[in-house]
Amino acid sequence: MNLDAAMAAAIEQSERVKGRTYPNPPVGAVILDRDGEIAGVGATAPTGGPHAEVLALRRAGQRAAGGTAVVTLEPCNHFGRTPPCVDALLDAGIAAVAYAVADPNPAAAGGAARLTAAGVQVTADVLAAEVSGGPLREWLHKQRTGKPHVTWKFAGSVDGRSAAADGSSQWITGEAARADVHRRRAAADAIIVGTGTVFADDPALTARLSDGSLADHQPLRVVVGMREISPDATVLNDDSHTMVIRTRDPHEVLQALADRTDVFLEGGPTLAGAFLRAGAVDRILAYVAPILLGGPVTVIDDVGVTNISQAHRWRFDGMQPVGPDVLLSLSPH
Repeated sequence: MNLDAAMAAAIEQSERVKGRTYPNPPVGAVILDRDGEIAGVGATAPTGGPHAEVLALRRAGQRAAGGTAVVTLEPCNHFGRTPPCVDALLDAGIAAVAYAVADPNPAAAGGAARLTAAGVQVTADVLAAEVSGGPLREWLHKQRTGKPHVTWKFAGSVDGRSAAADGSSQWITGEAARADVHRRRAAADAIIVGTGTVFADDPALTARLSDGSLADHQPLRVVVGMREISPDATVLNDDSHTMVIRTRDPHEVLQALADRTDVFLEGGPTLAGAFLRAGAVDRILAYVAPILLGGPVTVIDDVGVTNISQAHRWRFDGMQPVGPDVLLSLSPH
C-alpha cells in the first residue's frame, strides 16, 4: 500500500471519531508492516484515552517493527494526559513515519524533528489538503484563532427560499440530505438556533440514526435571543444538554462557546444574517433542492449589502449530489 492510500485509510479512521475527542483532535493512524500491508489502525480515544498512534501500534503488535506509521497529524512530543506518541513509535521500532499536517500547538510540536534525529525516515504533507480541509479543519481553526469554527447549514430551494409562502418547509430536501445532516450533527460540538426557530418549528436539534434512534454523541443545543421560550419546548427535553443565551450578539454567543471547537449554525434567516454581518461564519453548507418556491421566505435576511461591490465573496470548496439534492460547501474568499 502506498502512502496516499494509507493516509486515506487514516482519514477514514479520524472521521469516525469526530465529536468524541475534544479537546484532543480527531486523529487517525495506520501502521504498515515491512511489506507495506496494514497491520493496525487507530483513532483518537475520548479524553484521557490513548492517541491514534498508540491504539494502532497495539493492534499491529510485533508487526510494527521496521514498519511505517501513517498519521493525519504530526505525532505529539509532549506529556499531557498521556505520554508522547513519539516515545511509543520509537519503542515499537517504527522505521518510517508519514503525516499530513504539522502540529500547530507549540507544546506538542517537535515530533517530526525528534523522530528524524532518532533515525526514523519522516515524510510530511501527505494528503495535507484533504486532512486540513477535512477531519482536522475545525480543530486547526481553533488552534489558529482561539475561536470555535462556525458552519452555517441551511436547506433551500434552487431559488433561495427556506419555506413556502405559508411557512411550510417540511421537507424541502430529501431523505438522503436529512440523513447527511444528522451524521454531521453527530460529529459537532454544538448547534445554534434563535428563539424564532424554536417558536416556529419546535425543533429537537438532535442527531439521529437511520432508524430514528439517538446517535451516541449529541451536540450541545444552544438557543440565542431575548425572548423566553416555553419550558415545554422540545429543545429542552432530556435528549441532550441545552444552553440558553440571552443575547443577539454573535460574538457574545461564541464567547459563551469558547470551549467548543465545531459549531453548527442552524437558525433562521435573521440569525444567519447577524452572524454573517459579524464575520462569524467560517463555512457554509447549503443543501439545495431542485424545486422552486418563490415567495418571501428566503434563506437569509439582511447581510449588510446595499451595493454589489459590498457582496460577501465566498469560494466553492466542495460540491456533491445527496440523493436528488446538491450539497454545496463554501469557504470565505
